[in-house]
This record gives sequence, C-alpha cells and structure tokens, in this order.
Amino acid sequence: MKEIQTLEEFNEVISADKETIMIFTAGWCPDCRRLEVFIGDIIEEHNDKAWYEIDRDKFPELAEKYEVMGIPSLLLFKNGEKLAHLHSANAKTPEDVRAYLESLPV
Repeated sequence: MKEIQTLEEFNEVISADKETIMIFTAGWCPDCRRLEVFIGDIIEEHNDKAWYEIDRDKFPELAEKYEVMGIPSLLLFKNGEKLAHLHSANAKTPEDVRAYLESLPV
C-alpha cells in the first residue's frame, strides 16, 4: 500500500474513476499497527480497489475536511467524492473491515 506524500497526490488519487480506499493512520497509533497485521490479506481480496494510506498528523486539514475523528479510518472515494467512511471504533478486526467493504454502496 502506497503512502500519500503530498496534498496534490491525495487530490489526484481520490479524483480517479476507480474506487479508492484511503486509510487515515498515524505512527503512534496502536490500533493502526494492529490493522497492519491483517490488512494485506484484505487488500488482496479487494484488489479491484486502489489502496492508499495517509498520515493524519501530516495532513490535519484533510482529516478535518473528511471528518476523520479517530484512526485508523477507512474512507472510500471515487471521482473526488467521499462515498463511505469506516470510523476507527469499527475498524478493529478483520471482520469489521470485511463487513464494511461488503456493504459499500458502489
């Protein structure tokens, strides 16, 4: 999974005509480290989507704009629009993340 480095890159990625999952994370976040343990298998299962991560602390304006109040949070974007949001409280287990992905509106 590629990490977003610039605001321009973020905007380019979310504007794509492909479903994109953006995972908001931070280096100090224990739940984010736990997510790293199982997210690889889930990415393989859902390889029809583009997967990126972004450090919330490096881009606080984006976290605020997209209402990321806790991390990790998984947001679905397509054509520049946020279509879904898995809040951190519901992103603790592989089952949580899989259920979210199966329920996506697109």
